[in-house]
Amino acid sequence: MKQGIIAEGGFVYKEETHLTVLKTSLFFANDGYTVYDCKGQLVFRVDSYGPDTRDKGEIVLMDAHGKCLLTVRRKRPSLHQRWEGFKGERSDGHKPIFSVRRSSIIGRSNMSVEVYGNPGEEYQIEGNFAQRCCTIFNAAKESVAEIKRKVDASTNVVLAKDVFSLCLKPGFDGAFAMGLVLVLDQITGDETITEGVQVEPLTED
Repeated sequence: MKQGIIAEGGFVYKEETHLTVLKTSLFFANDGYTVYDCKGQLVFRVDSYGPDTRDKGEIVLMDAHGKCLLTVRRKRPSLHQRWEGFKGERSDGHKPIFSVRRSSIIGRSNMSVEVYGNPGEEYQIEGNFAQRCCTIFNAAKESVAEIKRKVDASTNVVLAKDVFSLCLKPGFDGAFAMGLVLVLDQITGDETITEGVQVEPLTED
């Protein structure tokens, strides 16, 4: 698979990698996130972005130490709810590196991802994020990342939707993938998520 967009080189893995994504609050539909690797180590974090911050339409993805890796921002006005992604902390005049929008207003499930400055590189996100079941495909229709429900390996029980897996194929940037997760969360919302309690991230073999 050809290597694609790199938002932050330190999160491109040589082997297939499974991250555990955990919403850090259940009080609001779109609160913060913490993301852990298979050893239980913190990889990414998004501080709580409740109603006040969400109104600004801008969300910052940070590493475990609080360094800003990526900023996603809603473009207004936008018929298809377009969001743009910026390397690091966005500032005036800072050009986006990618954008995400609904493929169509009627086709609510699928999203199109356009990469700026790299002709021919694009992605499609197919599936249902609210149900934590979707796949990111590159222009060659190869799967580069998947969002799946998390299963407790010891009990074989599917966990609540505030805990899910982000599966990265080799060479696909984890920071970029997590930026797409943030946009999906904003566009689709969590209105269908009603069950479950918070669960500590699992350590996988």
